Amino acid sequence: MMSSNYTAIDNQNVSGSVPAVADPPGQVAVKFTDSNLQTFPPSSSQGKISGASGPPRDADDTFSKPVSGSDEPQQSGWFRAFTIAAYKPYFDVDTSDVLERIKDSLFPFTGSFSEKTADKPDLYGPFWICSTLVFVAASIGTFVTYIAHKLQNKEWNYDINLVTWSAGLFYGYSTIVPLCLFLVLKYFSAPSGLVQLLCLYGYSLFVFIPALCLSLLPWEIVRWVVAGVAGFMSATFVALNLKHHIASAGERWFFIVAAIFLLQLALALVLRVYLFNVTV
Repeated sequence: MMSSNYTAIDNQNVSGSVPAVADPPGQVAVKFTDSNLQTFPPSSSQGKISGASGPPRDADDTFSKPVSGSDEPQQSGWFRAFTIAAYKPYFDVDTSDVLERIKDSLFPFTGSFSEKTADKPDLYGPFWICSTLVFVAASIGTFVTYIAHKLQNKEWNYDINLVTWSAGLFYGYSTIVPLCLFLVLKYFSAPSGLVQLLCLYGYSLFVFIPALCLSLLPWEIVRWVVAGVAGFMSATFVALNLKHHIASAGERWFFIVAAIFLLQLALALVLRVYLFNVTV
């Protein structure tokens, strides 16, 4: 019964179907078309094992490409300032570059720092200089007060305010002052790059690292001399590197440079009073 039903279906033309072509009597031809079933995946030649070195071309490269739909490639304008990619170029420096710029900050009378960093200012050096200053100031102050208390048989308690105060001073000064100077120069039609100003002021603080170490000396006059020399070197470094650029601001350029110089000296005075004066 079932066989007759299948035969009836095969012999009739069903609407919408393609009728089978009968083979010649006495001959059965079997022909396989070329296919890619012998490869995996069955698409062209990708994924085949070959003698060439390297991974297959269809290997998973999810982590080597940006995520689809990611905002990083599409960000522009002010939104780009909130992405990590916007700051990567300013941290792409070698150790030799940082050491060369530190050396320039210790020889302030050349005034060539701005020219050397005009094409590639960095924030890596300024960040670690400020971090080192915070660490040195806190560690030296803590060590000296600890020894002094022990020698006098007094109870000693760690003062966390020394760390927070140092961090606020160095990070705040190296950020707020360049930002204000950036706005002032823009007002006087002598604009300068904000990152370049941050770089300049960051490296200008390096001279205070050895100065803080010398503050361990017990002589008061030596501390004043060290703080004065460090402040003068830092102020000269900043003023001379900005002098030629600020000169295009007109007749008031001298007052701007003088204000920059005095502001650096004021920083040295603050450091002398609060950090170079370690007492019990």
